[in-house]
Amino acid sequence: MNDNDMKRIEAHLKRTFNTGGIVVKPRPKVTDSAEVYVGDEFIGVVFDDEDEDGSFMFEMAILAEDLSPA
Repeated sequence: MNDNDMKRIEAHLKRTFNTGGIVVKPRPKVTDSAEVYVGDEFIGVVFDDEDEDGSFMFEMAILAEDLSPA
C-alpha cells in the first residue's frame, strides 16, 4: 500500500467517522496493509482488497473487555 493510498484512506475514515484523530500508518515489513489509529490507540488494519483493484477492507476487532456493561 503506497503513501497516496494511505492518505486517501485516512481522509475517507476521517469523513466517515467524523473525527480528525484518525491516522493511517504503514506496517513494518508488510506492503499490502496499513495500521489505523485514533490518537495513540490502535483500532484496526486496512488491507488491499484482492477481489477489486483500488478497493480496501477495514478490519476492526471489538474486545469484550473494551465494552461497557449494557
